[in-house]
Amino acid sequence: MLNTVAVNLRAIFRDRVFHGIVVVALLFVLIPSVSSLSMRQVTELSITLSLSLLSVILLLLSVSLGATSLWKDIERRYTYSVLSLPLSRSAYLVGKFVAVALFLLLATLVLGTVACCMIWLASGIYPADRPIVWINLVLCIGADLLKYVMLVAYAFLFSTVSTSFFLPIFGTISVFLAGNASQQAYDYVHSPLAKTLSPVVKQAASFLYYLLPNFSAFNLRINAIYGIPLSMKAVALPVMYFCIYTTLLVILATVIFTRREMK
Repeated sequence: MLNTVAVNLRAIFRDRVFHGIVVVALLFVLIPSVSSLSMRQVTELSITLSLSLLSVILLLLSVSLGATSLWKDIERRYTYSVLSLPLSRSAYLVGKFVAVALFLLLATLVLGTVACCMIWLASGIYPADRPIVWINLVLCIGADLLKYVMLVAYAFLFSTVSTSFFLPIFGTISVFLAGNASQQAYDYVHSPLAKTLSPVVKQAASFLYYLLPNFSAFNLRINAIYGIPLSMKAVALPVMYFCIYTTLLVILATVIFTRREMK
């Protein structure tokens, strides 16, 4: 399977995806200048802009690579020649998933380093009242990475049941939107404001809450921006949630892909 990971990782680089990331990363250079317009919250604004830009880039990579990686191989019939080799379908699928996840990790390391450098430069323009807690910033970026790797697992799951790229792409985007809103929807449904809702609606909302991913669990931005201490529980729970949820998604995708009829 290591060969599969290496081959797919090289294929991603051959598509010049990394070159595109480097070009987009130039936008980080503008952050200190834009943040200086805030006058009194230069550091906080630079952290917010850096994390937001990093998150947008990771989202685009997750959707584009996750939703099209497997589909392109099937569409171009590369899958047939690869699976004629002594390689199981499960190893093939997991290898492609790990390759995309490693690429996201590499992109996060590069872009996260650039973001931290820009935040450091911006903090020199107008020092913040609160010191920057760099470990919070690193943990926030790491949590974002876990969230988008989970999204890639969803994209692979959609790719195993679809014959076109519409479901993987739009399904992944829908999961992203729903996953970011699920916690707020659950809190509203179970608040006094929703007392007029029927029990059926509340039960349906609860079911969807537990079925869909809860991306709010990976949101550590407030802690990163304002240097609020993070407890061990706040870090460990999202990691455990990511491991269990992503593993289940990959297993489900593997089972479906193994049983899929190739035409």
